[in-house]
Amino acid sequence: MTYTDSTRTDATTAPGTVLVLGGTGKTGRRVVALLRELGVETRAASRSGDTPFDWSDPDTWQPALDGADAVYVVGPESSPSPTPAFVERAVAAGVRRLVLLSARGVDAPGHFSDAVGAPHRESEAAVRSSGVAWTILRPGWFAQNFSEGVFLDGVRAGELALPTGDGTASFIDADDIAAVAVAALTEDGHAGEVYELSGPRALSVADVLDEIAKVTGVRAAYVPVEPSAHRAALVAQGMPEEEAAVWTEAMEPILTSREAPLTDGVRRALGRPPRDFADFARDAAAAGAWA
Repeated sequence: MTYTDSTRTDATTAPGTVLVLGGTGKTGRRVVALLRELGVETRAASRSGDTPFDWSDPDTWQPALDGADAVYVVGPESSPSPTPAFVERAVAAGVRRLVLLSARGVDAPGHFSDAVGAPHRESEAAVRSSGVAWTILRPGWFAQNFSEGVFLDGVRAGELALPTGDGTASFIDADDIAAVAVAALTEDGHAGEVYELSGPRALSVADVLDEIAKVTGVRAAYVPVEPSAHRAALVAQGMPEEEAAVWTEAMEPILTSREAPLTDGVRRALGRPPRDFADFARDAAAAGAWA
């Protein structure tokens, strides 16, 4: 049996067992669902998943890896990264294919601070030098941050305060990220590829809230704030100081519109354009995201 994307002509035989790290997360659970729809033997690995896995506990790595042929790698955003040690363990265990979730701009000087970019660069270097087939995904900011992530509470409360000014980003649907990951895990033709993933148009946060309002009938207000005020607000809500600083720094590329340029990764990987934010918003509203 073969597994293909309907828009592609290349295919490969069934990939054996696929281990999906972060199997309950935004992209991971979508990757798991798509693989299982294709009939691929899939392990959803996380601290709360079907397959126990904890980045901070290397004793959980080997049981998750035993018998796995391919791995979707979602590493922690901390440096030094544990991903290189995991990749070494995975190759020794017989894994033949690695698909890494990285981040947009990690190779561009000044796009992120070292605190944000270093873990991704360390992870990318590890898979590139692994000696097995690898693919790297570099998505920008997820559309799902507004429906199931850090921005959801503000949207629901009717006011979203962020340090992004009038900057724009080409937000990417996590469904597209998952589709590219599954293609790379199950098809030929993706080894050695780095896919830069964006949506089809750049939007400001105010634009995003307009799109959400079109499908919900209720518009949340966008309130631009200074980075220091945003960081302080996160700490006041209970977020650790270091994590609050990283989150605030990660939004600086939106403020400067460094996240705005459109990329062709989805089309190159899947042979189709990425989903528009309006399509994402319609589906998220139908699923009750903002109810």
